Amino acid sequence: MNRVDGKVALVTGGARGIGAETAKALAGGGARVMITDLLETEGAATVAEIERAGGEAAFLKHDVTSESEWQDVIAQTVERFGGLHILVNNAGVYLTKPLEETTLEDWRWVSAVNLEGVFLGTKHAIGAMKGSGGSIINLSSVAGLVGATLGSSAYSMSKGGVRLFTKSAALECAQLGYGIRVNSVHPGVIETDMGNVVIDKTRAVLGGAGHNQGSDPVDKIHPLGRLGQAGDVAKAILFLASDDSSFMTGSEVVVDGGYTAR
Repeated sequence: MNRVDGKVALVTGGARGIGAETAKALAGGGARVMITDLLETEGAATVAEIERAGGEAAFLKHDVTSESEWQDVIAQTVERFGGLHILVNNAGVYLTKPLEETTLEDWRWVSAVNLEGVFLGTKHAIGAMKGSGGSIINLSSVAGLVGATLGSSAYSMSKGGVRLFTKSAALECAQLGYGIRVNSVHPGVIETDMGNVVIDKTRAVLGGAGHNQGSDPVDKIHPLGRLGQAGDVAKAILFLASDDSSFMTGSEVVVDGGYTAR
């Protein structure tokens, strides 16, 4: 079932992890996908994997904190594929450091990538989409819904900001009649390179055996009894990108195995 046939998608941080799985899911659903990231080797490998599966994708190196690079990436996407209908603001960083040890430079780095990058992407995607409509999906986190521990104050700040920015952008696009939907996705702890930082920190605090020994304490983080996979989040993003979610905007889709239900 091709849920995004004929659409053009741009996925930031698409070289690996949730971004790569999202790019593959969108391509599998019929979209042509522009993958952007700072990781060129991994990005090229993801493009090759999509092409081997019969999809269409390309890669651009991209610093999401640069407004000029955003303008260039969107222009190149439109030129290559003929438009832009889906933006997934996935690129992000994680900082685990006690608040008292967090420097202003740390704080600004997290904010620049996680929050300003989403602002810039949304701003410039609106200009490319407002003639034909589209779907913007912003990656937040469960840390954008509830307080996070383990030295995650800067990260929580950024992801909480993404949540409310998304709602305001959604209302603005709706009120202006642009036909652009804007929603956020809030993953729990996902087994990715970034997620493994959280997992290792949690193991250190809770103690217990390694995951392959069957008694890993991090399994208890989520009521469903397992860690999330990148594909779990990618499926939710594909739903928001497709017309299956045509009556959703300003919404938050939580993919957390029940973490925030308690």
